[in-house]
Amino acid sequence: MTPRLSLAATLLTTWVLAGCQALPLNLMAQEKAAAPAVPASMITPMVEKRETLVATGYAVISVQNHKNPAQQRLLAIRASKLDAYRSLTEQVYGQQLDATTTVADMTIMSDTFRAKVEGVIYGATMVSITPVGDDTYETTMSLDQQVVRDLRALYLGQLTARRR
Repeated sequence: MTPRLSLAATLLTTWVLAGCQALPLNLMAQEKAAAPAVPASMITPMVEKRETLVATGYAVISVQNHKNPAQQRLLAIRASKLDAYRSLTEQVYGQQLDATTTVADMTIMSDTFRAKVEGVIYGATMVSITPVGDDTYETTMSLDQQVVRDLRALYLGQLTARRR
């Protein structure tokens, strides 16, 4: 990693972590005991406002890497399902963004962004798999609010275990 890229990554990480707030690890116990509301955080409003999370994924049939048209359709269905899972993961855990901008003589020379999504999703319900137009499949999935809470609690527990 170059010194410039290392410095940019360090500054971005510092900036992101400066806005972080500690979340209690016993969120589920607080909810069950009907204790006072969970402290405000960036993710709590999203979880509390919706009964279920809904995500839609898309995939194009003709770009699938197979000569048989039927196999291309099956691969597109699978790809659209994975895209829907990715969208659910983004909603539960968020995205990690890495951005780099190079400026010379007060002019932007290059601007790059990379996004990363990482997490575990279980308990998602398949709502529909639908052909859209002649060359695309759309998959819609949903995730119950209680499963989202469980996933978040599991994730926070893993973060705590890593820090020890």
